[in-house]
Amino acid sequence: MSALTVTFTEDNGTVKELSGETGQSLMQVGRDAGVEGILADCAGSCACATCHVYVDDEWYAKVGAPDAVEAEMLDMVDDVRKPNSRLSCQIKLTEALNGLKVTVAPLG
Repeated sequence: MSALTVTFTEDNGTVKELSGETGQSLMQVGRDAGVEGILADCAGSCACATCHVYVDDEWYAKVGAPDAVEAEMLDMVDDVRKPNSRLSCQIKLTEALNGLKVTVAPLG
């Protein structure tokens, strides 16, 4: 496994550049580092939307769109959902995502 860099911008504007490992979920990296707004109530089982992030436009094509199950969970936060919304628990880190930038969505 190799170390990757990911950057979270919290809802309050605080920027946190963090290190993660290939295979980890983006949610794990954010939760473990205490990123504000990454609550991870379901521990990454895609059963809530408490790890909702907005993927920076330059990264969205590499991250990809949510699948049907994730899209249903994002319906729970429709009031703050955007076209680049994803659940960070469903984003697995790969070498292609080294440098990924996301903004934590406000808690609905």
